[in-house]
Amino acid sequence: MTATLSTTIRERQSVRKYDPDFTIEKEEILELLKEATRAPSTSNLQPWEFIVFLDPEERKDLRAIAYNQEQVETASAVIAVLGDKELHQNIEPVYNSMVKAGFIDETSKDILVGNANKAYPHAPEEARKNLATFDAGLVAMQFMLLAKERGYATGAMGGFDKAQFAERFNVSDRHFPIVLITLGKQAGPAYSTTRFAIEDKVTFR
Repeated sequence: MTATLSTTIRERQSVRKYDPDFTIEKEEILELLKEATRAPSTSNLQPWEFIVFLDPEERKDLRAIAYNQEQVETASAVIAVLGDKELHQNIEPVYNSMVKAGFIDETSKDILVGNANKAYPHAPEEARKNLATFDAGLVAMQFMLLAKERGYATGAMGGFDKAQFAERFNVSDRHFPIVLITLGKQAGPAYSTTRFAIEDKVTFR
């Protein structure tokens, strides 16, 4: 693709109308997710998980949970982004992998692990959920921009019953659903929106 990042950002819109006959291979979805997870995260703990919905029967149930929004069934895939409220469980694996890759030495690892263990395991659950939600937002936006760069349409959906989702799709107690992202080929105009003047939203000090 030759489009600049700025062009991709300007042209990305939330799409609700998809071609139901268009498919995207699992391998390409994995490629997009792999690139998207290069987004920054809290202490590099990567507190996210994904469920990719391709099966039509599963998506019938998901549509009901998402207040009957048709794009859940007509998009090529729906990606559920989950947060990890026990992100501290990732501390050792993350920093061990950085040592193995040669990015840090054992001394640096011990310092980073010590700092992380002071900060996260004993933090209130709500605080850990807030961190995971913030990080999931970063990876979700990165995913949508990458998809747009490849010519695909996306739409972020916060409107779904998260408790029903967790029960129906057996989400572990460690994880919690944050957002659904539809992915596919656009089959109708997107809903255009406006933005506030940036001058009304920025203060320089």
